[in-house]
Amino acid sequence: MTMEWSKTTWDELPSKLEAANQAAILPIGATEQHGPHMGCGMDYVLADILCLAVAEKTNVPMLPTMPYGCSLGHSQRWPGTLAITPITLITLMKELGDWAYHSGIRRLFIVNTHVTNAAPLRCALEMLRAEHDDMMVAVFNTAHLSQRVKQFHHADGEDWHANDAETSLMLATAPEMVRMDKLHLADDHDRTENLVFSHPVNRTSLNGVTGTPSISSKEKGAEWFNWMVEDLSALVIKGMQENPPLAHSYFDSFDKATST
Repeated sequence: MTMEWSKTTWDELPSKLEAANQAAILPIGATEQHGPHMGCGMDYVLADILCLAVAEKTNVPMLPTMPYGCSLGHSQRWPGTLAITPITLITLMKELGDWAYHSGIRRLFIVNTHVTNAAPLRCALEMLRAEHDDMMVAVFNTAHLSQRVKQFHHADGEDWHANDAETSLMLATAPEMVRMDKLHLADDHDRTENLVFSHPVNRTSLNGVTGTPSISSKEKGAEWFNWMVEDLSALVIKGMQENPPLAHSYFDSFDKATST
């Protein structure tokens, strides 16, 4: 039985959502340069593969993966980046969330594989929960799903991109994304330590990479991907059972609520 929203008919959705306690997963990635050794779609490819594995493990429907994100920081130095602005991403996610609500979703897990999507996604979360009193929204940034996942993502730098972690994950799940003959040329170290300002990638990297993809391997990536599936599935299962600590309505004032 497919858990992919795009392959499900409208009359099949209500029963699937009911079985998942009205929960659904929305993956979001990006399309941006990933150095000379890796395909530009790495972020959304990971979002799609990871969330499909979690959807099948938890029986929670997965909405179609969003392939574009807030990638302005990658600059126009290298071809390949297709970025949208933060305000566009906020608006898009808010509108998708509205339609998800009208389809019956009351627990929405937004799963983000691109670092600078995080702030716009948080803004969309604020807007959705303010408008839909009975809808709960969570944003999971995949590099920080758990301590073990965070540790391997940041192992070759506090700032990282197209590094050992991302390259190994692709070698394990989508090897066609990686150019093995270019790995030894791709390494570039993190230059962001002790800086006051946040600089775009054209001013922090020589080739669009931050980290050491030359040490990547399929074996490491397979283990790390399994950790991500396990840890994200645990969060989704926990969220499927969660209810607000208090039942107070967003729209009723304190005086009105206490007088009834």
